[in-house]
Amino acid sequence: MKEEKNIEQDYIEVYQQVSATIKAQSSLPLNALRDDAFAAFQRNGLPTKRMEDFQHSDVRSRFATNLALNISQFDINFNPYTTFKCGVQAIKSRLLFVINDVLYTGQGSEQAFAGLEEMGVVAGSLRSVAKDHPELVAKYYGKAAKWDKDSTVALNTAIAQDGLFLYIPKGVQMDMPFQLINVMNADTAFMATSRNLIILEEGAKAQVLVCGHTQKTQDYLCNRVTEVFAGSYASLEMYKMEDTAENMTNIGSLFIQQADNSSVLVNEITLKNGFTRNNVDVQLLGEHAELSLYGMAIGDGAKHIDNHTFVNHAVGHCKTNELYKYVLSDNAVGNFDGKILVNKGAQKTEAYQNNKNIVTASTAKMFTKPHLEIYADDVKCSHGAAVGQLDQNALLYMRCRGIGEAEARMLLMVAFANDVIENIRIEALRTRMHMLVEQRFRGNDSTCNGCDKCF
Repeated sequence: MKEEKNIEQDYIEVYQQVSATIKAQSSLPLNALRDDAFAAFQRNGLPTKRMEDFQHSDVRSRFATNLALNISQFDINFNPYTTFKCGVQAIKSRLLFVINDVLYTGQGSEQAFAGLEEMGVVAGSLRSVAKDHPELVAKYYGKAAKWDKDSTVALNTAIAQDGLFLYIPKGVQMDMPFQLINVMNADTAFMATSRNLIILEEGAKAQVLVCGHTQKTQDYLCNRVTEVFAGSYASLEMYKMEDTAENMTNIGSLFIQQADNSSVLVNEITLKNGFTRNNVDVQLLGEHAELSLYGMAIGDGAKHIDNHTFVNHAVGHCKTNELYKYVLSDNAVGNFDGKILVNKGAQKTEAYQNNKNIVTASTAKMFTKPHLEIYADDVKCSHGAAVGQLDQNALLYMRCRGIGEAEARMLLMVAFANDVIENIRIEALRTRMHMLVEQRFRGNDSTCNGCDKCF
């Protein structure tokens, strides 16, 4: 481990050594922000527990391990399409892979892009699209991500080279979901830094599924940033599921800007993990925009799961529904910090936020801080939080009817998670997630895919 005072200095020295190489193989839209972003990283330093937004998550120490970087963007020498078999059997999707921090575009990937060009859809590697369509990327890249306020986002902006780019033009409604599988696979401790950019123009519609997996037993750190722009009357569903391992540090930042009458659904499920910090920042910038924000986390062992959300109602007549649930046992630590801001003049806002948690062991810890900040007087807003144990009356009722204690506890936890899962609008995915969550509560080492968890 590095000494605490040297963590940032080590990254400064690395950036000085590799920034010229990164810029030489990248393009102007990405390069234009690198130096300013890294200057913000130097100025602010990595987040510490002394900061209010990070007081329950020691993010800084996760960057202290010596981690390899894929500066030259070498491809991993295997074809994921020959190994990965999605467990959601009934779903038909455009399947894509990011291996560490490189979007795989080799043999097998052509099926994911088939027919898109005829519809005017631009999809593919961010690195390639930024070279082929620099004006399109420059119009959006870095416009939502707050790299000047969060040094993990600043570091990503400084060194990220690839990820998924997705542009859906006006009026185009996709007939099947895009499924992005993030896979960590390295022979040494490794940090992946990738960037996704998703744009839906007026009236466009899309569904995006994002899954995270790890291979091998190395220590991994993923620092991923996704920017989403939903135009007027656009509709986007984003489903994110983490199914990783104890050796994984996952820092994911999602930034969304919504125009008028747009509809966005985000549903994040942490099934298995090591240390996770999810940041969600949504800006409701046009009237009659709607946001549905759901999350669920299952933590046991020494798992750490932190969800930090911020929703800004910048204008009136918008609606937010937010619900996060945790089930924690053993020595797991959970944190939920959610803020909804209703600005002056944002009248007729409807904003509802709730965090419910079950803690099944005295050694597990749950921290929760839902809060509203309201500067308008004609609104409907509420927030709440609850931390408790399984309903003992319900448990007794089930046991009296011949259900064993372990089975009864499992059934109650499944029921507790149900309303988050039921807000998955893709039927095949919803059915599969019900099964995975039940297996997780049963203690089975299930995975969301059919591979051998080793490429």
